[in-house]
Amino acid sequence: MAFAYAIALTGGIATGKSTVASLLALNGMRVIDADAISHEILDASREWVRENFGDEFVEGAKVNRAKLGQIIFSNSEAKKKLEAFLHPKIRAEIEQRSIKQDAFKFPYLIDIPLFFENGAYDIKESVVVYTPKNIQLERFMKRNGYSKEESLRRMESQMDIEEKRKRATWVIDNSKDLKHLQRECEEFVEKIKAKYLEAK
Repeated sequence: MAFAYAIALTGGIATGKSTVASLLALNGMRVIDADAISHEILDASREWVRENFGDEFVEGAKVNRAKLGQIIFSNSEAKKKLEAFLHPKIRAEIEQRSIKQDAFKFPYLIDIPLFFENGAYDIKESVVVYTPKNIQLERFMKRNGYSKEESLRRMESQMDIEEKRKRATWVIDNSKDLKHLQRECEEFVEKIKAKYLEAK
């Protein structure tokens, strides 16, 4: 059975989830990255993308995700179509990797951006990378160069970060500098180790 030792790692757009995943990996946690898996599967499905969305969304061996994203975020039918195609494939791959990780009988993370939104994974515990909304918006605009309106539209396609914070088993606060974030990640790993060793 998959997910026996899994902890879902989630957050919102531009809350710093990828940075946290890297820091946690440096601190010895194993991480399955759902985003990376979805990129691999999307590129492998480029012919499907070409047939369903058009030639302009495929460049060589890769799908132009920025271009595809513009359609997906503004057209709910296109979003549904892509998700119906991709999600079962992503889930199957995550499950397969999860079963391998469960064999170690020690907690590991699955980085799932839409963990709470989709409710597709039977994972009991979660850690949310938290950033207040105003900082989230600022970072997103700076990182992607989108307008305030476009950034808000994309942020609003996800569950509010405050709601995610409430639902989380643990919270990693990313509202300050990198040093503070490193400390938060180290403390989280210590908590996991302590909890696991107690349970043994």
